[in-house]
Amino acid sequence: MELTNKLRSLRAARGITQEALAAAMGVTAQAVSKWERGTTTPDISLLPELAIYFGVSLDELFGLTEEKEYDRIQNVLWDKRLLSHAELDQAERWLNEKIAAGYRAADCHRLKADLYNHQAGFLHRMAEEEAKAALALDPRCAGAHQELNTAMGGFIPDWCARNHHREIAWYRRFVEEHPDDWRAYMWLLDNLLDDRRFPEAEEALNGFAGINDTYRVPFYRGLLLWYQGRAEEAHAVWERMREDYADDWCVWVSLGDVAVLELRYDDAIACFRRGIETQKPPRYVDGLESIAQIHEIRGDRGAAIAALEEELELLKREWNTTEGETADAVRREIRRLKEE
Repeated sequence: MELTNKLRSLRAARGITQEALAAAMGVTAQAVSKWERGTTTPDISLLPELAIYFGVSLDELFGLTEEKEYDRIQNVLWDKRLLSHAELDQAERWLNEKIAAGYRAADCHRLKADLYNHQAGFLHRMAEEEAKAALALDPRCAGAHQELNTAMGGFIPDWCARNHHREIAWYRRFVEEHPDDWRAYMWLLDNLLDDRRFPEAEEALNGFAGINDTYRVPFYRGLLLWYQGRAEEAHAVWERMREDYADDWCVWVSLGDVAVLELRYDDAIACFRRGIETQKPPRYVDGLESIAQIHEIRGDRGAAIAALEEELELLKREWNTTEGETADAVRREIRRLKEE
């Protein structure tokens, strides 16, 4: 009945006659009349056309609540590799309307950012394939290397193009305005360390330590030492961290990341495994993805495939996820490893 009421109200609000709607849909006026009386419902193939005609999403057509529409958009981003132009337009329009109306404005802006990053990620993968195709046809097509590097997020040798000064400046202002936001301090620290701006990182770390009492403080203290070439001191800090926070799975993942940077691959795999074992279900799959990548780097494709198959099984068992982009992305990696 919700669809019946929605069709009637949409048509009335736009001053459209039943005859005009029928002509646009390629049906009789009697058919539209039956839809609005609830005697029959539109053929499922007509539902997208009706949504486009009235300028609403399918969920709006069915009269879903704002919360459910918000969740639907988020789920689409998790489940699909690329949104169609119509889907993107509908999501943008709905989010803009909700922002203007003051409905979960911050969340809606965040979801718009997710929407654009999602599309950009897929477009980068498309750019990767095109650049590879260009180089397969002409290995001396120099510009294709630049496009491939950009698409794959590769290293950029020019400091002016790869440094993070804009993000650092933004986060410095942000933590000044929000000095109790420990997550913002972490983003600031990550970018300062990557740019080797150690004195500023020390200052940021002191601010971070004043509002956070988790393993993260000694972890970043160790990172600051490590980046400055003081590896022995860094490992002493991390050893104490491991003793103090042994039950926190994030500690083991963080130590695995460090081990990878030091090319201690066996230690890294052991840390990632410990991180997986320490978590409570439903567990995240990042550790398994890291293990698969390490095995591929070492040339052991069989072990990499086994780790990815374990990831699929974990997604199925603990997240009830067998379809959609989350699982499909893992399957594509398995196919790539088998075919290359």
